[in-house]
Amino acid sequence: RAAAARAAAAHGSGPRSSPLVCGYTVAHRELEKGLALLKNTEECLLFPAGFAANLGVLPSLADSADCEIFSDRLNHASIVDGCRLASLKGTKVTVYEHNDVTHLEALLTRSTKRRKLVVTDALFSVDGDFAPLRDIASLKRRLGNDSFFFVIDEAHATLVCGKTGGGAAEMLLKDLKTENDSEDLSHLVDVHVGTLSKAFGSHGGFACCSRSLKSLLLSSSRTQIFSTALPAPCVAAATEALRVAGGYHTGVTDAESEENVDEGVSLRARLWRHVERLRDGLQLKPLLHGGRVLNDEISSPIACVAYGSEAHALKASAVLLNRGLHAPAIRPPTVPLGTSRVRLALSAAHSDTDIDALVEALTTIAEPRL
Repeated sequence: RAAAARAAAAHGSGPRSSPLVCGYTVAHRELEKGLALLKNTEECLLFPAGFAANLGVLPSLADSADCEIFSDRLNHASIVDGCRLASLKGTKVTVYEHNDVTHLEALLTRSTKRRKLVVTDALFSVDGDFAPLRDIASLKRRLGNDSFFFVIDEAHATLVCGKTGGGAAEMLLKDLKTENDSEDLSHLVDVHVGTLSKAFGSHGGFACCSRSLKSLLLSSSRTQIFSTALPAPCVAAATEALRVAGGYHTGVTDAESEENVDEGVSLRARLWRHVERLRDGLQLKPLLHGGRVLNDEISSPIACVAYGSEAHALKASAVLLNRGLHAPAIRPPTVPLGTSRVRLALSAAHSDTDIDALVEALTTIAEPRL
């Protein structure tokens, strides 16, 4: 808040123009450098929102009839709409079953298109489960590094997952090591799409990628070319969040960076302790109004209690709100008919007492009268 306030006092909203005209400043460039360091890529391109990033990236990379996009069935609406825009250019769009790499491989090997692109959420926003990034990266390695572009949306994983907050790609492709598989596969991701809301607490979007891909996006991504650049306070707030989360800002000293890394590690550790506390508290217990933990286990800071019925989900959400717990009901058209749920989003700003209150509310309230 302080960084945003200082920027607003000094610059107002900043230059209100497209980045390619006169809206791009040194502050925007510094943020891009920091994000590229975070994602371990050559470059980064800012977008007006995470939604706009997917709308810009996908039609730019898959822009003709010789392309095919393979998209997870449960991908975010921004990915779905990005695929729809690409299809207007003749690109074929194929949906593979959720997190089913066997199905994905079968579709890829059957495709006759010259260029292929696989896109998935890294952490699914209303399911709370992770994409099998390591399996998809291993598939790309096995089929050949040029077999398909690999695009992941790290909106809910950036600053949350990985030792340095680099996201699910860092956590699952770099940090995760087993006796039989210890190779760093993070380089097999071609584009990391993300948002500057969520963990950043600001506004905007980004795509981290190679230098050559950035050049392509700069000349073809309409949501970036024809949109006003991010306001100065948003850039300042996101840059400060990046600094606090891990020292990823080109203007800090080594000592400051080390201090910030410690703070970022501490915040992430607290968040993941909350995940464990909620998982342990709800395990094997009957839940409010007959709900059940989606996917049977809580594995991320996004946890969902499934109800099926819209009425039950709305009732459960209302009861929780009356107890000071904001957990919105997610219902059609956001999710398919019959799969309504209550979405729990944990934060490092929560306390153990907050988590215990949530567990108590979910496990002690009687069935509703409908």
